[in-house]
Amino acid sequence: MRRHPIRVAFFTDSYAEANGVARLSRALEAAAARRGLPFLSVHGSDSTRRVIQDSVQRLALRRSLAAFRLEHDLSFDPLLWRHYAAVTRVLHEFRPDVIHVTGPSDVGQLGALLGHLMHVPMVFSWHTNLHQYAALRSSKWCRWLPRNARGRLLATVERRALDATLLFYRIPKVVLAPNDDLVAMLAPRTGKPAHLMAHGVDVDLFAPRPRDDDRSCVRIGFVGRLSAEKQVRVLAALDRALRARGDARFQFVVIGDGSERAWLQQAMPSAEFPGVLEGERLARAYAGLDLFAFPSRSETFGLAVLEAMASGVPVVAMAYGGPRFVVEHGISGWLARDEAEFIDAAAMLARDAALRRRLGAGARASALGWSWDVVLDRLYEVYDQALQQNARAA
Repeated sequence: MRRHPIRVAFFTDSYAEANGVARLSRALEAAAARRGLPFLSVHGSDSTRRVIQDSVQRLALRRSLAAFRLEHDLSFDPLLWRHYAAVTRVLHEFRPDVIHVTGPSDVGQLGALLGHLMHVPMVFSWHTNLHQYAALRSSKWCRWLPRNARGRLLATVERRALDATLLFYRIPKVVLAPNDDLVAMLAPRTGKPAHLMAHGVDVDLFAPRPRDDDRSCVRIGFVGRLSAEKQVRVLAALDRALRARGDARFQFVVIGDGSERAWLQQAMPSAEFPGVLEGERLARAYAGLDLFAFPSRSETFGLAVLEAMASGVPVVAMAYGGPRFVVEHGISGWLARDEAEFIDAAAMLARDAALRRRLGAGARASALGWSWDVVLDRLYEVYDQALQQNARAA
């Protein structure tokens, strides 16, 4: 029998940013703090500092001038290893039972090395389909190729990127993934036990709110990184289609930032682009929407989808990746198999207020079952399994 709570060192790709991994990291830390569980969060930052608040600690590592951007709010620092000695000292003081790494980032690689050298059981979680991102971002460089040749090249890029990523996920004792498809892929490809790591949502913050604006204007929103892998250009295609069909009483609200923002602003001149929103401002923005349009095919979970649902907003999303496990078609939202279906579904929902109200109520009811405390309970069960495996191997 374990006589003390499991001590977790959490090496995360993102913490202060506005993406799903960052919100997940902060939510798990907050849930651990509420329960008084020993939890150390290690992440990159613009300055180095250590914060200790009761049972929870936070170690921020300053990235160097050598860091380069992967996206507007994501960087990789090849010189992050210079913090090796400092992080080692903190880990020896904290005495982790488990090291949890959220991906092969600069911070994640450092965590994996330290876990190996300190003989601490490790759990890795999969949050980003890097192989799909690699192919989607490569597509803009090979548009000049014939379609068949381009397709073969991009399929090769995706396959090789997946092989490289899976090498990293063969390191830990246990792997986690946010949807059943990824769990089924990771178990045989890594040879490690794979478990579902669902995400949660703050249903008190993200909740329906009274509105005093013009309800005859349908507000269609998107929240997330404005980049190629999110297929955000579909939003512009939807805008054009609605206008071509004579549906003039709508307004797009595109929340976030990224490499595609300038293109979208030019293609959608009447849309609102408030940039990155957090906390209460983000919650108010969700609650002010009538429809949430999420065209990404590469989403591992889709935390923004769940936040919209908690806000009582019906969702139209692609029937791929995480959203198809979150959205119940015809009950809490609508799922589409391709871009044409996506546009048709969004147009239908934009015209049908009664259907939006019914789906919005179903979305809120569904989201109430996604608790961060339940996520934390299941996560600690996996940590305990990793410790038991380590004990049997000793």
